[in-house]
Amino acid sequence: MFKKYLIVFFVSMVPLIELRGAIPIAAGMGLPFIQYYIIAIIGNMIPVPFIYFFARKILVWGADKPVVGNFFTWCLEKGEKGGKKLFVGIPLPGTGAWTGTLAASILDMNFKSSVLAVMLGVILAGIIMALASMGLFGALGALF
Repeated sequence: MFKKYLIVFFVSMVPLIELRGAIPIAAGMGLPFIQYYIIAIIGNMIPVPFIYFFARKILVWGADKPVVGNFFTWCLEKGEKGGKKLFVGIPLPGTGAWTGTLAASILDMNFKSSVLAVMLGVILAGIIMALASMGLFGALGALF
């Protein structure tokens, strides 16, 4: 059982997948809702301070480097665009905690306000994904 929770925890930390992937995985493994929801939220939020304080510095530093420059520039541009609509509650790839925090960092937004906005968005996205997962797996269970 502990191994399943670790999977949920680490999947929720992965950029672009985040809890939008972790919650359906947890629901598919038959884990209890409250436990997997909390673990996915925590896992999704752990990278946020690191992204906020270090990502922009690393991306700016690497934007002119030969191997990673194009990718780092793309991340900076995506962060600037994402910052204009800083909303992470939509459970779609590219709208989560990683993108929202990167955008907040690039735009020099207040740390506390940014983290609060990201956390509320993650909580909302988690609820949406949990409800969708329960419905999908409930329907599949009824069929089989």
